[in-house]
Amino acid sequence: MIETPLAGSTILSIDQLGKVYAGGFEALKSVSLDIKSGEIIALLGPNGAGKTTLISIVCGLVQPTSGRVLVAGHDITTDYRVTRSLIGLVPQELTTDSFETVWNTVSFSRGLFGKAPDPGHIEKVLRSLSLWEKKDNMLRTLSGGMKRRVLIAKALSHEPQILFLDEPTAGVDVSLRKDMWAVVNELRDSGVTIILTTHYIEEAEEIADRIGVIDHGELILVEEKRALMAQLGKKVLELDLFDAIEEVPPALQAFNLDLAANGLRLSYTFETLESGANAISALLDALKEEGIAFKDLHTTQSSLEEIFVDLVNQPKTTSTDAQGVAP
Repeated sequence: MIETPLAGSTILSIDQLGKVYAGGFEALKSVSLDIKSGEIIALLGPNGAGKTTLISIVCGLVQPTSGRVLVAGHDITTDYRVTRSLIGLVPQELTTDSFETVWNTVSFSRGLFGKAPDPGHIEKVLRSLSLWEKKDNMLRTLSGGMKRRVLIAKALSHEPQILFLDEPTAGVDVSLRKDMWAVVNELRDSGVTIILTTHYIEEAEEIADRIGVIDHGELILVEEKRALMAQLGKKVLELDLFDAIEEVPPALQAFNLDLAANGLRLSYTFETLESGANAISALLDALKEEGIAFKDLHTTQSSLEEIFVDLVNQPKTTSTDAQGVAP
């Protein structure tokens, strides 16, 4: 009997995982990561970064060269049957039997894991994914978005505790993408742990609890989404002036202000974790002392996409440095 991990406890532990292919290509470099039960973690990275290799190793599709992976305390190598039954995988490719019905293909997937037939569970899964009305339809008659939902149903058919979603919304329209986000949140609410790989930064920003960034096989950073944006994001305060100024007064040089719009706009960039309120207050007081009046102000904040681009363009850190920011 496999016990369900308590919410917040570690359900997936990856320790110093490495993968070197026969040609000498090092796809993963000492990746370490702990994932808690019931969370959504998004893995971001450019093409070839190692995201799919990592997923494939955890799911038992690729053998690691070094390191260890535990799923609910079970080793993926020595306890393969147990760990694989705890994991559901939704691949990028729409690989389905075109001439089979939705009901039969999902039921068959459950049987592959040695699970006894459970029509009640299959119905629950299909209803939760809005597939119940399509249960008797052949897969070849479904839209691309519905086929992707069938892939999720297949992955959930054997009641896994962890669900891997490899580019789940690739090639689907914006409306369906938002529907998929809602499905993912419902799965998380039901206790399923979700590991998501995506190229859509907005997707990670919308639904993930934590963000992991992989580049060239290295785990650069793992952090809670809000903390990441607070630590690495920047805010810009823009002030529209009543009267143009030719240059920034000496008394304001310490704020590193940028002058734009023919002297009618001042921009102040500051880190979101610093005492922003105090810094802005000091700036406004300094402007008042200099007799510079403004008619409007607004702030903008770095998006997750900008943070991601900055991270992958930074000089590479060592694995030890990367793990220093991981929980």
